Amino acid sequence: MAIAKVHDTIPIRNFLKLLIGFAILIQLSVTTYSHLNGYYEISGVDNYLYRFSRGTFLSLIGLLLVAYPDLYIIRKLDKSYKLSEHPVLRIINQFTLTVLVAVAAAVVITMVSHLISYYQENLFSVMLINALIFSVCNILLMVIFEAWIFFIESTESKRVTEDLERELSQIRFEVLKNQINPHFLFNSLNVLSGLVAKDSEKAQKFIGEFSHIYRYVLETIEQPLVTLGEEIKFARSYVYLQQIRYGKSLLFDVHLPASCLETYLPPLSLQLVLENVIKHNLVSSEQPLHIDISVEGESLIIKNNIQLKFSSNERSGLGQKNLAKRYAMVTKKIPQFRVETDKYRVILPLITEDRYGHTDH
Repeated sequence: MAIAKVHDTIPIRNFLKLLIGFAILIQLSVTTYSHLNGYYEISGVDNYLYRFSRGTFLSLIGLLLVAYPDLYIIRKLDKSYKLSEHPVLRIINQFTLTVLVAVAAAVVITMVSHLISYYQENLFSVMLINALIFSVCNILLMVIFEAWIFFIESTESKRVTEDLERELSQIRFEVLKNQINPHFLFNSLNVLSGLVAKDSEKAQKFIGEFSHIYRYVLETIEQPLVTLGEEIKFARSYVYLQQIRYGKSLLFDVHLPASCLETYLPPLSLQLVLENVIKHNLVSSEQPLHIDISVEGESLIIKNNIQLKFSSNERSGLGQKNLAKRYAMVTKKIPQFRVETDKYRVILPLITEDRYGHTDH
């Protein structure tokens, strides 16, 4: 069940506990100080408890009058004058508004208290003293709110970061596990064993491309982004191994302008797409599989003709979900997977990155 909040981060239950405790502390100090300094005389315990209870109630009302405006001020100033960006303006504005809110609340509470029980002292003097007390208390309350919000947000940010790190580690593990796929490994070794006997030169090239694939996996698995140029090199190596197995039945075309090769995307994005295409479609001399890679706008487009295997109806979609999560960690753009009339189209957003390492959104 969701907990009601008076601010984006502060639960209302804890908020009320803070104000009640603060009101008790203020009135305990004020009542005791006023009696000891002769500001007014307390005749006995009953009189002390009466003054203390009445004062605590009025203090709580006063704190409620200032607390909500305080939180509103914090929320608005967080948008206009962030402490990290405009510290001087933030402090001046916040201090001024805090005092004004306190003075307004002091006037209201003083008048209400005067109506309940007439002050023997000069009303203006009482109002001035109350305004001073409220101002000091409200400044303390504002400091407490700021510290409390900062602590809550820091704790939440740390928790979110830890959750993202755990999720990212799991995704990396899944990606790495998929790359070192036993079927792919065994198929590649079987192809290699056949090549060694028939064509040693082609076998040597096969080994080079095979080692490039796994070296690339190990080098990029910890990186959030790689260039499109690097991904295309990897994709060519991956497809080359598959073409050794399927021959001319697997067609692979890349049409990319040089200007887009320095854009970014999560590592091994292409491998996941290519693996799914080959895994779920028939590849034969009678039914060649044609994979085409191009760019449209700010997205990489991977298309293939649809000729599904009978066993490909049951799809978990886990690879697509993992790819979407990896994109979500670096950009708001999301990959898209579309089935068209006779084509399957994957749209991978390309990410630009400035020289400070900030990705676009």
